[in-house]
Amino acid sequence: MQPDIVLTPAQRPAFDGLLEATSVGDVLVLTGEPGMGRTTILEQLHAARGGALLGAREFLAGLTSQAPGAVEDAFLHMIEDAMRTADLVMVDDLQLVTNIVGSRSYPLQYLLDAALTALLAEARVMKKRLVFAATYGVPWAIERRAYSFEIEDFTADDYREICLRHLPPGATLDFARIHRFAPGLNGHQLVNSCAWMGRGSFDTEGFIEYLRSNHMTSNVEIEEVQPLKWSDLKGVDDVIRVLEAKVALPFENDALATQLRLKPKRGVLLAGPPGTGKTTIGRALAHRLKSKFFLIDGTVVAGGENFYCEVKEIFDKARRNAPSVVFIDDTDVIFDGNGDSGFYRYLLTQLDGLESASAERVCVMMTAMNPGSLPPAMLRSGRVELWLETRLPDATAREQILRDRLAGIDAFAAADLVRVAEAAKGLTGADLKAVVEDAKLLFAHDVSTGTPLRPLEDYFTEAIGEVRANHSSYGRYRPVRLGEPQKVGFHAALE
Repeated sequence: MQPDIVLTPAQRPAFDGLLEATSVGDVLVLTGEPGMGRTTILEQLHAARGGALLGAREFLAGLTSQAPGAVEDAFLHMIEDAMRTADLVMVDDLQLVTNIVGSRSYPLQYLLDAALTALLAEARVMKKRLVFAATYGVPWAIERRAYSFEIEDFTADDYREICLRHLPPGATLDFARIHRFAPGLNGHQLVNSCAWMGRGSFDTEGFIEYLRSNHMTSNVEIEEVQPLKWSDLKGVDDVIRVLEAKVALPFENDALATQLRLKPKRGVLLAGPPGTGKTTIGRALAHRLKSKFFLIDGTVVAGGENFYCEVKEIFDKARRNAPSVVFIDDTDVIFDGNGDSGFYRYLLTQLDGLESASAERVCVMMTAMNPGSLPPAMLRSGRVELWLETRLPDATAREQILRDRLAGIDAFAAADLVRVAEAAKGLTGADLKAVVEDAKLLFAHDVSTGTPLRPLEDYFTEAIGEVRANHSSYGRYRPVRLGEPQKVGFHAALE
């Protein structure tokens, strides 16, 4: 052990507990996420109490003398050999063994529990003390009789303690701000960040940008999502204003968020007819938040039997990257297409889990065309804290959408878009996009064929008529719902 290593504030309580428990308990367990300092704590305990410290290297050495498929034999023999010369035996990275013997392909899956039961009984008779450290999956034979200690999540003080060991002398960073931006970093990530940034001069902004680029992982490829800003959204100014105040502000105004202890709304529902901008708001948020944005849509749910694991992984990443947004697109379609009440019950569990202090800065934003089809439990107070409605654009918004779509196209500069906007009453933003594209195609056809050009407004009128006819046809011949869940969300729109 390095003599200058000092335990961080999060590591110290676990170490103190282990140190005290070694005088009264014969089986102890230390748990913590990877990179949180389990090995460091065991090394400190070894320095304070002596004994034998065993890890992956000793386990692999023991495997070489055993027949293939005898992992539990090698593991137990390693511990028994250590108990012959030491009264205290510490075993690091227990999960490496449980991962192997817990595999479906391992022929003796349940033998380890039996062997551990015999080993622990033998240790008690010999008055030996055993300490096991693992990330997760502590075997039942150990867990049921052990004193257990866990390394808590790192605070800003832990970040400071770790980073100052690896920064150039005199370097200063705002660790409270870094922790607010990325509260889920482990020791390895912090050390790597310091090593990378330490190659030259840097500041808090540079450190945060490095974290954003290298350790903050969204499940959305931002470069594949159409770039959008709030200013690109028309006719939903009131919705944007509320989202700015109750979602974006706690993310972006670090000073106010700290001073007033702000946190984003935990559950937000965007409800409205198709084409009124719900998914577009998601696109704008994705670009605004970048690595803080996580998407659940039909591309996840359609994945088959593993989608529960995929959803859990998304929520876990969102917690680690908090403050963050989990955006669930077309929630009503996902539930209906899945045909399984288990999914929404599972999602309710995830939403309830966001009440904990470690996850309170995760906002779940859902879109729905028909909120009435959502499970009532999903909409009860406390799970959805903010209900916003998107609606059809008014005349002013329709005109602005048309102007934005036609910006820079000189051939349509003289078009009376006020008149076109009035004729397009009742159409959505998505409809207006189709109108513009169809009008351009009709105009281009006349140009290419030498047909005498009509007034520009006539091309839009014809395009509007076609869009309305398509709506009418869809109302008469709604597609038959298939048994297979369909892809929804803006991932599908990009394909």
